Amino acid sequence: MVVIVGLGNPGRSYSNTRHNVGFLVVDALSEKLKCGFRPGKGEFVSATSSYRDNEIALAKPVTSMNESGIAVAEIVEYYKVELGQLLIVLDDFQIPMGVLRMRHSGSDGGHNGMYSIIYHLQSDLFPRLRCGIGTEDMPQDKSLMADFVLSKFSAKDRPVVEEMVGRASDACLSFVTDGIEKTMTLFNRKGEENSSG
Repeated sequence: MVVIVGLGNPGRSYSNTRHNVGFLVVDALSEKLKCGFRPGKGEFVSATSSYRDNEIALAKPVTSMNESGIAVAEIVEYYKVELGQLLIVLDDFQIPMGVLRMRHSGSDGGHNGMYSIIYHLQSDLFPRLRCGIGTEDMPQDKSLMADFVLSKFSAKDRPVVEEMVGRASDACLSFVTDGIEKTMTLFNRKGEENSSG
């Protein structure tokens, strides 16, 4: 089984904000796979399906973003999944809007949800798909970044976001069927492959 976890903040006030791209991706996957989310045995909701003879679980924490690790540790325990078969989908303001970057492992990159996951799993050796939300007009002052990531996408950004969410959901399914190496080759933008993070 592959478990795909999208990161975000629960609640209507956070829907369609930049920080909730992970939720948007797993929601798109649930539509493609025609499976609905139900409360899990812990701080998460989940849905199960299959794709080309592969079992898949989709999950979303119901904690705040900063405590995502509590839910992810529960998800890993519930599904008994190896960390190499756990894919975390998240936003990244350090990557340009629309760019995808999948990695085997790595640091939290300044993302509080990822920091919490690494802390609670006591490992950073799990795949992650970062979805770029960086724009030219985002604040240069890092102290203002929280307001930026919690704001909603502008009208001009929405078509780019929708296209990125579609590609990200395709990348998740590619990860399930073809593995991470092929998926990285297909979906990481040219020039991004050798970047660290």
